[in-house]
Amino acid sequence: MNCKEFEKLIPSFLNRELDFITLKQFQEHREKCRACREELEIQFLVAEGIQHLEEGDSFDMQKELNYQLQEADRKVHFHTRFLRGGERLEVLVCVLLAALIIWILV
Repeated sequence: MNCKEFEKLIPSFLNRELDFITLKQFQEHREKCRACREELEIQFLVAEGIQHLEEGDSFDMQKELNYQLQEADRKVHFHTRFLRGGERLEVLVCVLLAALIIWILV
């Protein structure tokens, strides 16, 4: 993912609309690119800050952004573990099927 793609995805990220694969790529780019992290913080501040100011609420922008980033990290981690578990299950089923076929033929 490049910076331009990242910036286009920021609104979708803030609205929690990214699918797993896109979210994973988004997170990986964010970790590597300081400029995009800063752009994410700016857009988050604008989007959330205006809303909180209109409502008269006080807020800690950094804390709220960190919470959303941690939530995204947990989602990526969960889905990655789930996919790896599925891969292991597929291998196990293939081995069992091969063993069953060999047992039937012998």
